[in-house]
Amino acid sequence: MKSAFNRSIFALTAILVVAAASQANAQALKKYESGTKEFWTNPPPDWFLGDETEAQKGQAPPSGPPTGASDAELAKLIPKIKLPPGFKIEVYASNVLAARQMAWGDKGTLFVGSFGLGNVYAIKDNGGKKEVKTILKGLNMPTGLAFRDGALYVIAVDKLIRYDNAEANMDNLGAGKVVYDDMPSYAAHGWKYIAVDKDGMMYLPFGPPFNIGIPPTSVSQIRRVDPKTGNAEIYALGVRNSVGGDVDPRTGRYWFTENARDWISDDKPSDKLNMISKIGEHFGYPYCHEGTMPDPKFAMGHKCSEFTPPVLNLGAHVAPLGMKFYTGDQFPAEYKNNIFIAEHGSWNRKKYQGARIKRVIVGPDGKNAKQEIFASGWLEGDQGYLGRPADVILAKDGSLLIADDWAGAIYRISYAKK
Repeated sequence: MKSAFNRSIFALTAILVVAAASQANAQALKKYESGTKEFWTNPPPDWFLGDETEAQKGQAPPSGPPTGASDAELAKLIPKIKLPPGFKIEVYASNVLAARQMAWGDKGTLFVGSFGLGNVYAIKDNGGKKEVKTILKGLNMPTGLAFRDGALYVIAVDKLIRYDNAEANMDNLGAGKVVYDDMPSYAAHGWKYIAVDKDGMMYLPFGPPFNIGIPPTSVSQIRRVDPKTGNAEIYALGVRNSVGGDVDPRTGRYWFTENARDWISDDKPSDKLNMISKIGEHFGYPYCHEGTMPDPKFAMGHKCSEFTPPVLNLGAHVAPLGMKFYTGDQFPAEYKNNIFIAEHGSWNRKKYQGARIKRVIVGPDGKNAKQEIFASGWLEGDQGYLGRPADVILAKDGSLLIADDWAGAIYRISYAKK
């Protein structure tokens, strides 16, 4: 099913990208020919690595334990997690391998996507004991999930699939119905999370298949998709790699995290938290990073003032993924409408940072944002991961759940007055 794009924005995007590509050729910058099927079935080999210096060569994403962390290992980890006074953390469920985005079903089922394994899980609470069941297998990177009107939505790189009446059919969900598939088929920066607004519209990120370059017209953007009709519109441009977002309960605006480009330095550029205030905003990629830093190769005369700045710079290579506004009542009143961000953590930095939960205090206008570390302890020494937070979600009681794809676990953070 191919959607009808917002034609005026699409045309404007194409004009801008063609013009930028022409400038790139004039400066002998690499050009990617994206108008053929070959590009999408065999993406460029340098989407991931390619701009590293001699000193940076050899850095690569670390692999977590293939079987996750055992219950004994998790029991040793929990006391190491640092939280503000009054908060506590516990293991909600283990053996949720490569856990990514979470979504609640109407009947209390916690659905969890996965990175790399092709699985979707369902976690049920049976008298206080959590039962983890694999309900879907063999999908293409099903990292993103949403639940709406009794249906489970799963995004598997190039397909948004709906499974109707999911909680009643977890033993046999079937093939599902593809409701949107106007997406590139490459896995590189193609994994996605889903955010849903009050009208059921779904916000989907489309990352380019490389670290830095002139993006093809169909990527480096956020789209807003109607899963009922398959129609979509380009909602934002100039986005490198977003794997997490949420709709502000105060304004209905979409906020999202963004992973900045690699291979400039250990400390530049910063990853970002962004807010879309109007349709068609451009957030700078590949010309400008962190709001004030022109790209050393791809700025091509552009000024950072041409683009929408971030609400907040989160730090270099912290890899922010899932985020949620806190709308519960369990935490102290000052946490209301704060944002919790899962920082997955570095890989191309000599000393890793991230692997924690960040708290952002900010008003609905996005101004004067402040950040602080809310939960940490998943990183020991310079490069010793014990876990890597990948998503956050609120439980009905106001506690906060965290998905950890390194340890294959879900944690629960709660608060109790002393």
